[in-house]
Amino acid sequence: MARIAGINVPDHKHAVIALTAIFGIGKTRSQIICAASGIAESTKLKDLDETQIEALRTEVATFTVEGD
Repeated sequence: MARIAGINVPDHKHAVIALTAIFGIGKTRSQIICAASGIAESTKLKDLDETQIEALRTEVATFTVEGD
């Protein structure tokens, strides 16, 4: 499982759906995050490399989410 914003995000789901596991991120916001990170919405988290996951972490950090 990838850890984003202090939350274990399921890596067997598509990026857009997996990001909604973080409180404060819905489908629309996760689509914005994926687009800004340059990651296709249909890509599963387990298929991303570490630099792409770090790009997601950076984008998520710009929003107020769970624990902030």
